[in-house]
Amino acid sequence: MITSPKFDAIVVGAGPSGNAAAYVMAKGGLKVLQIERGEYPGSKNVQGAILYANALEEIIPDFHDDAPLERHIIEQRLWMLDDTSFVGTHARSEDYNNPPYNRYTIIRAQFDKWFSSKVREAGALLICETTVNRLIVDGDQVVGVQCDREHGEVYADIVVLADGVNSTLARKAGFHGEIKAGNVALAVKEILFMPEEIICQRFNVADYEGVVIEMVGRITDGMAGTGFLYTNKESLTIGVGCMLSDFKNNSNRTSPYVLLEKMKRHPSIAPLIAGGEMKEYCAHLIPEGGFNAIPEVYGNGWMIVGDSGGFVNSAHREGSNLAMTTGRLAAETAIAAKATGGHSYRACALSGYKAALDKSFVMKDLFKYRDMPKILHRNPHFFTTYPDLVAKAARTMITVDGVDKQTKKGEVMASFRKSRSLTGLVGDAYKLWRAFR
Repeated sequence: MITSPKFDAIVVGAGPSGNAAAYVMAKGGLKVLQIERGEYPGSKNVQGAILYANALEEIIPDFHDDAPLERHIIEQRLWMLDDTSFVGTHARSEDYNNPPYNRYTIIRAQFDKWFSSKVREAGALLICETTVNRLIVDGDQVVGVQCDREHGEVYADIVVLADGVNSTLARKAGFHGEIKAGNVALAVKEILFMPEEIICQRFNVADYEGVVIEMVGRITDGMAGTGFLYTNKESLTIGVGCMLSDFKNNSNRTSPYVLLEKMKRHPSIAPLIAGGEMKEYCAHLIPEGGFNAIPEVYGNGWMIVGDSGGFVNSAHREGSNLAMTTGRLAAETAIAAKATGGHSYRACALSGYKAALDKSFVMKDLFKYRDMPKILHRNPHFFTTYPDLVAKAARTMITVDGVDKQTKKGEVMASFRKSRSLTGLVGDAYKLWRAFR
Protein backbone atom coordinates (compact mmCIF):
# COMPACT_ATOMS: atom_id res chain seq x y z
CA MET A 1 0.00 0.00 0.00
CA ILE A 2 1.37 3.40 -1.03
CA THR A 3 0.76 6.24 1.39
CA SER A 4 0.40 9.71 -0.14
CA PRO A 5 2.86 12.20 1.38
CA LYS A 6 1.57 15.04 3.57
CA PHE A 7 3.08 18.52 3.85
CA ASP A 8 2.23 21.65 5.77
CA ALA A 9 2.14 23.61 2.50
CA ILE A 10 2.37 23.06 -1.24
CA VAL A 11 3.46 25.90 -3.53
CA VAL A 12 2.61 25.53 -7.22
CA GLY A 13 5.12 27.51 -9.29
CA ALA A 14 8.72 28.65 -8.85
CA GLY A 15 8.65 32.24 -10.09
CA PRO A 16 9.23 35.24 -7.79
CA SER A 17 5.92 34.89 -5.95
CA GLY A 18 6.16 31.12 -5.53
CA ASN A 19 9.77 31.27 -4.41
CA ALA A 20 8.98 34.04 -1.93
CA ALA A 21 6.12 32.04 -0.44
CA ALA A 22 8.08 28.78 -0.27
CA TYR A 23 11.16 30.44 1.22
CA VAL A 24 9.32 32.31 3.97
CA MET A 25 7.24 29.28 4.95
CA ALA A 26 10.29 26.99 5.00
CA LYS A 27 12.25 29.50 7.10
CA GLY A 28 9.24 29.66 9.39
CA GLY A 29 9.47 25.93 10.10
CA LEU A 30 6.79 24.61 7.77
CA LYS A 31 7.28 21.43 5.77
CA VAL A 32 7.01 22.79 2.22
CA LEU A 33 6.75 21.13 -1.19
CA GLN A 34 7.25 23.31 -4.26
CA ILE A 35 6.19 22.01 -7.68
CA GLU A 36 7.46 23.53 -10.95
CA ARG A 37 6.46 22.31 -14.40
CA GLY A 38 9.60 23.67 -16.07
CA GLU A 39 12.86 21.78 -16.40
CA TYR A 40 14.21 24.05 -13.67
CA PRO A 41 13.04 27.32 -12.04
CA GLY A 42 13.44 30.06 -14.62
CA SER A 43 13.52 27.75 -17.63
CA LYS A 44 10.29 29.34 -18.90
CA ASN A 45 11.48 32.89 -18.11
CA VAL A 46 14.56 33.56 -20.18
CA GLN A 47 13.90 37.28 -20.53
CA GLY A 48 15.44 40.23 -18.77
CA ALA A 49 13.46 42.05 -16.12
CA ILE A 50 13.56 44.67 -13.38
CA LEU A 51 14.10 43.64 -9.76
CA TYR A 52 12.85 46.02 -7.06
CA ALA A 53 15.21 45.59 -4.13
CA ASN A 54 12.96 46.53 -1.22
CA ALA A 55 10.54 43.64 -1.72
CA LEU A 56 13.36 41.08 -1.75
CA GLU A 57 15.15 42.73 1.18
CA GLU A 58 12.04 42.02 3.26
CA ILE A 59 12.64 38.33 2.55
CA ILE A 60 16.42 37.94 2.14
CA PRO A 61 18.09 41.06 3.58
CA ASP A 62 21.57 40.18 2.30
CA PHE A 63 20.54 39.10 -1.19
CA HIS A 64 22.89 41.74 -2.67
CA ASP A 65 25.85 39.59 -1.64
CA ASP A 66 25.37 36.69 -4.05
CA ALA A 67 22.28 37.18 -6.22
CA PRO A 68 22.97 37.26 -10.00
CA LEU A 69 22.32 40.96 -10.58
CA GLU A 70 23.10 42.74 -13.84
CA ARG A 71 23.14 46.54 -13.27
CA HIS A 72 21.70 48.84 -10.64
CA ILE A 73 19.46 51.51 -12.19
CA ILE A 74 20.60 55.10 -11.88
CA GLU A 75 18.52 56.63 -14.68
CA GLN A 76 14.90 56.34 -15.81
CA ARG A 77 13.85 57.67 -19.21
CA LEU A 78 10.26 58.19 -20.33
CA TRP A 79 9.72 58.63 -24.06
CA MET A 80 6.69 59.55 -26.15
CA LEU A 81 7.29 58.64 -29.80
CA ASP A 82 5.77 59.51 -33.14
CA ASP A 83 7.00 57.75 -36.29
CA THR A 84 10.37 59.52 -36.50
CA SER A 85 11.18 61.15 -33.17
CA PHE A 86 10.59 61.18 -29.43
CA VAL A 87 9.90 63.70 -26.70
CA GLY A 88 10.81 62.61 -23.23
CA THR A 89 12.20 63.20 -19.81
CA HIS A 90 15.16 61.70 -17.96
CA ALA A 91 15.42 61.25 -14.20
CA ARG A 92 18.97 60.50 -13.05
CA SER A 93 20.36 60.75 -9.54
CA GLU A 94 23.69 60.00 -7.92
CA ASP A 95 21.65 58.96 -4.90
CA TYR A 96 20.80 55.77 -6.81
CA ASN A 97 24.52 55.08 -7.08
CA ASN A 98 24.85 54.58 -3.34
CA PRO A 99 24.15 51.16 -1.83
CA PRO A 100 21.76 49.70 -0.98
CA TYR A 101 20.60 50.11 -4.55
CA ASN A 102 16.93 50.60 -5.33
CA ARG A 103 16.48 48.65 -8.60
CA TYR A 104 18.42 46.20 -10.70
CA THR A 105 18.16 44.64 -14.11
CA ILE A 106 18.25 40.84 -13.98
CA ILE A 107 18.08 37.86 -16.30
CA ARG A 108 15.14 35.82 -15.04
CA ALA A 109 16.59 32.41 -15.88
CA GLN A 110 19.62 33.10 -13.69
CA PHE A 111 17.77 34.94 -10.94
CA ASP A 112 14.99 32.35 -10.55
CA LYS A 113 17.56 29.54 -10.25
CA TRP A 114 19.38 31.52 -7.55
CA PHE A 115 16.18 32.25 -5.64
CA SER A 116 15.20 28.58 -5.89
CA SER A 117 18.54 27.56 -4.40
CA LYS A 118 17.76 29.76 -1.40
CA VAL A 119 14.36 28.09 -1.09
CA ARG A 120 15.99 24.65 -0.97
CA GLU A 121 18.59 25.85 1.53
CA ALA A 122 15.70 26.96 3.74
CA GLY A 123 14.45 23.37 3.75
CA ALA A 124 11.74 23.21 1.08
CA LEU A 125 11.52 20.23 -1.28
CA LEU A 126 11.45 21.18 -4.98
CA ILE A 127 10.12 18.91 -7.72
CA CYS A 128 10.53 20.08 -11.33
CA GLU A 129 9.16 18.83 -14.66
CA THR A 130 5.89 18.13 -12.93
CA THR A 131 2.48 19.52 -13.84
CA VAL A 132 -0.28 19.88 -11.28
CA ASN A 133 -3.47 18.76 -13.04
CA ARG A 134 -5.98 19.74 -10.41
CA LEU A 135 -6.55 20.57 -6.78
CA ILE A 136 -7.78 17.85 -4.47
CA VAL A 137 -10.88 19.04 -2.66
CA ASP A 138 -12.57 17.39 0.31
CA GLY A 139 -16.03 18.92 0.51
CA ASP A 140 -15.22 22.62 0.14
CA GLN A 141 -11.68 22.36 1.51
CA VAL A 142 -8.55 22.18 -0.65
CA VAL A 143 -6.42 19.41 0.83
CA GLY A 144 -3.75 18.80 -1.81
CA VAL A 145 -2.87 18.49 -5.48
CA GLN A 146 -2.93 15.78 -8.13
CA CYS A 147 0.15 15.73 -10.38
CA ASP A 148 0.96 14.10 -13.73
CA ARG A 149 3.10 11.42 -12.11
CA GLU A 150 2.30 7.92 -11.00
CA HIS A 151 0.75 8.04 -7.54
CA GLY A 152 0.72 11.80 -8.03
CA GLU A 153 -1.60 12.78 -5.19
CA VAL A 154 0.07 14.95 -2.57
CA TYR A 155 -1.66 16.41 0.47
CA ALA A 156 -1.09 19.56 2.51
CA ASP A 157 -2.85 21.86 4.96
CA ILE A 158 -2.52 24.80 2.57
CA VAL A 159 -1.92 25.18 -1.17
CA VAL A 160 -0.43 28.42 -2.51
CA LEU A 161 -1.18 29.02 -6.19
CA ALA A 162 1.69 30.79 -7.99
CA ASP A 163 1.14 29.21 -11.40
CA GLY A 164 1.03 32.39 -13.46
CA VAL A 165 -1.47 34.43 -15.43
CA ASN A 166 -4.93 32.88 -15.73
CA SER A 167 -4.18 30.31 -13.04
CA THR A 168 -5.47 27.07 -14.54
CA LEU A 169 -5.85 25.40 -11.17
CA ALA A 170 -7.91 28.24 -9.69
CA ARG A 171 -10.09 28.33 -12.79
CA LYS A 172 -10.65 24.56 -12.79
CA ALA A 173 -11.58 24.73 -9.12
CA GLY A 174 -14.07 27.52 -9.81
CA PHE A 175 -12.27 30.15 -7.74
CA HIS A 176 -12.41 32.58 -10.67
CA GLY A 177 -13.47 32.56 -14.32
CA GLU A 178 -11.44 32.72 -17.50
CA ILE A 179 -9.33 35.87 -17.62
CA LYS A 180 -10.67 38.38 -20.12
CA ALA A 181 -8.54 39.35 -23.12
CA GLY A 182 -9.01 43.00 -22.15
CA ASN A 183 -7.34 42.33 -18.79
CA VAL A 184 -4.13 40.79 -20.05
CA ALA A 185 -1.26 42.01 -22.21
CA LEU A 186 0.97 40.02 -24.51
CA ALA A 187 4.61 41.12 -24.34
CA VAL A 188 7.44 40.04 -26.63
CA LYS A 189 11.07 40.50 -25.64
CA GLU A 190 14.53 39.98 -27.01
CA ILE A 191 17.89 39.92 -25.31
CA LEU A 192 20.57 41.39 -27.55
CA PHE A 193 24.20 40.62 -26.74
CA MET A 194 26.43 43.70 -26.74
CA PRO A 195 29.91 44.30 -25.28
CA GLU A 196 29.88 45.96 -21.89
CA GLU A 197 32.00 48.91 -23.01
CA ILE A 198 29.60 49.69 -25.87
CA ILE A 199 26.62 49.73 -23.51
CA CYS A 200 28.45 52.07 -21.15
CA GLN A 201 29.31 54.44 -24.00
CA ARG A 202 25.87 54.53 -25.60
CA PHE A 203 23.97 55.02 -22.36
CA ASN A 204 26.52 57.21 -20.58
CA VAL A 205 27.00 54.90 -17.61
CA ALA A 206 29.91 53.30 -15.81
CA ASP A 207 30.34 49.62 -14.91
CA TYR A 208 27.26 48.15 -13.21
CA GLU A 209 25.25 51.36 -13.67
CA GLY A 210 22.07 50.93 -15.67
CA VAL A 211 19.37 52.77 -17.60
CA VAL A 212 15.71 51.94 -18.14
CA ILE A 213 13.71 53.46 -21.01
CA GLU A 214 9.90 53.18 -20.98
CA MET A 215 8.14 54.20 -24.19
CA VAL A 216 4.64 54.95 -25.42
CA GLY A 217 3.33 56.07 -28.77
CA ARG A 218 3.42 54.98 -32.40
CA ILE A 219 5.51 51.89 -31.65
CA THR A 220 2.29 50.03 -30.71
CA ASP A 221 0.41 50.72 -33.97
CA GLY A 222 -2.43 52.47 -32.15
CA MET A 223 -2.95 49.68 -29.63
CA ALA A 224 -2.85 50.25 -25.86
CA GLY A 225 0.63 49.28 -24.77
CA THR A 226 4.21 50.27 -24.07
CA GLY A 227 7.76 49.55 -25.16
CA PHE A 228 10.85 49.21 -23.00
CA LEU A 229 14.62 48.96 -23.18
CA TYR A 230 16.81 47.81 -20.27
CA THR A 231 20.59 47.72 -19.97
CA ASN A 232 22.07 44.49 -18.64
CA LYS A 233 25.78 43.94 -18.02
CA GLU A 234 26.60 42.54 -21.47
CA SER A 235 23.22 42.68 -23.19
CA LEU A 236 20.12 44.77 -23.76
CA THR A 237 16.55 43.71 -23.12
CA ILE A 238 14.08 45.23 -25.57
CA GLY A 239 10.39 44.54 -25.83
CA VAL A 240 6.88 45.76 -26.46
CA GLY A 241 3.55 44.75 -24.98
CA CYS A 242 -0.07 45.42 -25.95
CA MET A 243 -3.44 44.28 -24.73
CA LEU A 244 -4.34 40.82 -25.97
CA SER A 245 -7.77 42.04 -27.02
CA ASP A 246 -6.15 44.71 -29.22
CA PHE A 247 -4.02 42.12 -30.98
CA LYS A 248 -7.20 40.14 -31.58
CA ASN A 249 -9.24 43.09 -32.85
CA ASN A 250 -6.49 45.02 -34.66
CA SER A 251 -7.65 45.54 -38.25
CA ASN A 252 -4.04 45.43 -39.45
CA ARG A 253 -3.55 42.05 -37.76
CA THR A 254 -0.13 43.13 -36.62
CA SER A 255 1.66 40.20 -35.01
CA PRO A 256 3.65 40.75 -31.80
CA TYR A 257 6.93 39.84 -33.52
CA VAL A 258 6.31 42.28 -36.38
CA LEU A 259 5.50 44.98 -33.83
CA LEU A 260 8.82 44.39 -32.07
CA GLU A 261 10.77 44.46 -35.34
CA LYS A 262 9.10 47.75 -36.26
CA MET A 263 9.99 49.19 -32.86
CA LYS A 264 13.65 48.16 -33.27
CA ARG A 265 13.80 50.11 -36.55
CA HIS A 266 12.54 53.37 -35.01
CA PRO A 267 15.12 56.15 -35.62
CA SER A 268 15.40 56.87 -31.90
CA ILE A 269 15.90 53.23 -30.92
CA ALA A 270 17.91 51.70 -33.77
CA PRO A 271 21.18 53.50 -32.93
CA LEU A 272 21.05 52.26 -29.33
CA ILE A 273 20.76 48.60 -30.31
CA ALA A 274 22.86 48.65 -33.52
CA GLY A 275 25.19 45.68 -33.69
CA GLY A 276 23.35 43.76 -30.97
CA GLU A 277 23.24 40.00 -31.48
CA MET A 278 19.96 38.34 -30.51
CA LYS A 279 20.49 35.73 -27.81
CA GLU A 280 16.92 35.02 -26.71
CA TYR A 281 13.36 35.73 -27.79
CA CYS A 282 10.22 35.06 -25.79
CA ALA A 283 6.59 36.04 -25.43
CA HIS A 284 4.57 35.99 -22.25
CA LEU A 285 1.29 37.21 -20.78
CA ILE A 286 1.05 39.97 -18.18
CA PRO A 287 -2.09 40.66 -16.10
CA GLU A 288 -3.07 44.28 -16.73
CA GLY A 289 -6.62 44.45 -15.38
CA GLY A 290 -5.52 46.10 -12.16
CA PHE A 291 -7.56 46.47 -8.99
CA ASN A 292 -10.94 45.71 -10.55
CA ALA A 293 -9.74 42.43 -12.08
CA ILE A 294 -8.28 40.86 -8.92
CA PRO A 295 -10.19 37.67 -8.03
CA GLU A 296 -10.80 36.13 -4.63
CA VAL A 297 -7.31 35.51 -3.29
CA TYR A 298 -7.98 33.06 -0.48
CA GLY A 299 -10.43 30.40 0.58
CA ASN A 300 -10.65 27.13 2.43
CA GLY A 301 -7.14 25.72 2.24
CA TRP A 302 -5.79 27.94 -0.56
CA MET A 303 -4.28 31.32 -1.40
CA ILE A 304 -3.31 32.99 -4.70
CA VAL A 305 -0.17 35.11 -5.16
CA GLY A 306 1.68 37.03 -7.90
CA ASP A 307 0.51 37.03 -11.51
CA SER A 308 -2.04 34.35 -10.65
CA GLY A 309 -3.92 36.99 -8.68
CA GLY A 310 -3.38 39.79 -11.21
CA PHE A 311 -0.95 41.65 -8.95
CA VAL A 312 0.73 43.97 -11.47
CA ASN A 313 0.88 47.77 -11.27
CA SER A 314 0.83 48.70 -14.96
CA ALA A 315 0.91 52.44 -14.22
CA HIS A 316 4.45 52.14 -12.87
CA ARG A 317 5.45 48.93 -14.68
CA GLU A 318 5.88 47.08 -11.38
CA GLY A 319 5.44 43.35 -11.11
CA SER A 320 8.26 41.50 -9.37
CA ASN A 321 7.89 43.54 -6.17
CA LEU A 322 4.16 42.84 -6.01
CA ALA A 323 4.81 39.17 -6.72
CA MET A 324 7.38 38.76 -3.94
CA THR A 325 5.35 40.81 -1.48
CA THR A 326 2.15 38.83 -2.05
CA GLY A 327 4.13 35.59 -1.73
CA ARG A 328 5.64 36.76 1.55
CA LEU A 329 2.31 37.90 2.99
CA ALA A 330 0.64 34.61 2.05
CA ALA A 331 3.48 32.69 3.69
CA GLU A 332 3.25 34.74 6.87
CA THR A 333 -0.48 34.06 6.97
CA ALA A 334 0.12 30.31 6.66
CA ILE A 335 2.74 30.40 9.42
CA ALA A 336 0.36 32.31 11.70
CA ALA A 337 -2.46 29.86 10.99
CA LYS A 338 -0.28 26.91 11.97
CA ALA A 339 0.98 28.70 15.09
CA THR A 340 -2.57 29.04 16.41
CA GLY A 341 -2.86 25.25 16.48
CA GLY A 342 -5.78 25.27 14.09
CA HIS A 343 -5.67 22.41 11.61
CA SER A 344 -8.65 23.23 9.41
CA TYR A 345 -7.09 26.17 7.55
CA ARG A 346 -10.53 27.46 6.73
CA ALA A 347 -11.02 30.81 5.01
CA CYS A 348 -11.50 32.51 8.35
CA ALA A 349 -8.00 31.39 9.37
CA LEU A 350 -6.54 32.74 6.14
CA SER A 351 -8.43 36.02 5.98
CA GLY A 352 -5.37 37.73 7.44
CA TYR A 353 -3.78 37.44 3.99
CA LYS A 354 -6.33 39.80 2.44
CA ALA A 355 -6.12 42.11 5.44
CA ALA A 356 -2.34 42.26 5.09
CA LEU A 357 -2.65 42.92 1.36
CA ASP A 358 -5.05 45.79 1.97
CA LYS A 359 -2.61 47.39 4.43
CA SER A 360 0.34 47.04 2.06
CA PHE A 361 1.43 49.21 -0.85
CA VAL A 362 0.17 46.47 -3.18
CA MET A 363 -3.54 47.11 -2.85
CA LYS A 364 -3.15 50.80 -2.04
CA ASP A 365 -1.35 51.42 -5.33
CA LEU A 366 -3.67 49.20 -7.33
CA PHE A 367 -6.67 51.02 -5.88
CA LYS A 368 -5.14 54.41 -6.68
CA TYR A 369 -4.83 53.47 -10.38
CA ARG A 370 -8.00 51.39 -10.57
CA ASP A 371 -9.49 53.42 -13.44
CA MET A 372 -6.37 53.58 -15.59
CA PRO A 373 -6.69 50.27 -17.53
CA LYS A 374 -10.23 51.08 -18.67
CA ILE A 375 -9.43 54.70 -19.58
CA LEU A 376 -6.35 53.89 -21.65
CA HIS A 377 -7.96 50.91 -23.35
CA ARG A 378 -10.99 52.96 -24.41
CA ASN A 379 -8.99 55.96 -25.63
CA PRO A 380 -6.48 54.80 -28.26
CA HIS A 381 -5.66 58.40 -29.24
CA PHE A 382 -3.44 58.50 -26.13
CA PHE A 383 -1.13 56.22 -28.14
CA THR A 384 -1.53 57.91 -31.54
CA THR A 385 -2.83 61.47 -31.71
CA TYR A 386 -1.16 62.87 -28.61
CA PRO A 387 2.34 61.46 -29.26
CA ASP A 388 2.11 62.95 -32.76
CA LEU A 389 0.96 66.32 -31.45
CA VAL A 390 3.58 66.50 -28.70
CA ALA A 391 6.41 65.60 -31.08
CA LYS A 392 5.19 68.10 -33.68
CA ALA A 393 4.87 70.83 -31.04
CA ALA A 394 8.42 70.19 -29.82
CA ARG A 395 9.88 70.28 -33.33
CA THR A 396 7.97 73.48 -34.13
CA MET A 397 9.11 75.34 -31.04
CA ILE A 398 12.80 74.38 -31.19
CA THR A 399 13.22 74.90 -34.94
CA VAL A 400 14.80 78.30 -35.62
CA ASP A 401 13.57 79.43 -39.05
CA GLY A 402 12.79 83.12 -38.81
CA VAL A 403 9.23 82.63 -37.58
CA ASP A 404 8.50 84.37 -34.27
CA LYS A 405 7.66 82.25 -31.23
CA GLN A 406 4.20 83.75 -30.76
CA THR A 407 3.24 82.63 -34.26
CA LYS A 408 4.71 79.21 -33.59
CA LYS A 409 2.69 78.97 -30.41
CA GLY A 410 -0.44 79.72 -32.43
CA GLU A 411 0.46 76.98 -34.91
CA VAL A 412 0.90 74.48 -32.11
CA MET A 413 -2.43 75.38 -30.49
CA ALA A 414 -4.15 75.21 -33.87
CA SER A 415 -2.81 71.67 -34.36
CA PHE A 416 -4.22 70.59 -31.01
CA ARG A 417 -7.59 72.20 -31.71
CA LYS A 418 -7.74 70.61 -35.13
CA SER A 419 -6.95 67.16 -33.81
CA ARG A 420 -9.08 67.37 -30.65
CA SER A 421 -11.85 69.84 -29.91
CA LEU A 422 -11.60 71.99 -26.80
CA THR A 423 -14.22 69.78 -25.18
CA GLY A 424 -12.20 66.72 -26.14
CA LEU A 425 -8.98 68.15 -24.72
CA VAL A 426 -10.66 69.02 -21.44
CA GLY A 427 -12.29 65.61 -21.31
CA ASP A 428 -9.00 63.83 -21.95
CA ALA A 429 -7.25 65.88 -19.27
CA TYR A 430 -9.98 64.90 -16.83
CA LYS A 431 -9.65 61.22 -17.77
CA LEU A 432 -5.92 61.30 -17.12
CA TRP A 433 -6.43 63.15 -13.86
CA ARG A 434 -8.85 60.46 -12.75
CA ALA A 435 -6.47 57.69 -13.78
CA PHE A 436 -3.50 59.11 -11.86
CA ARG A 437 -5.17 61.02 -9.04
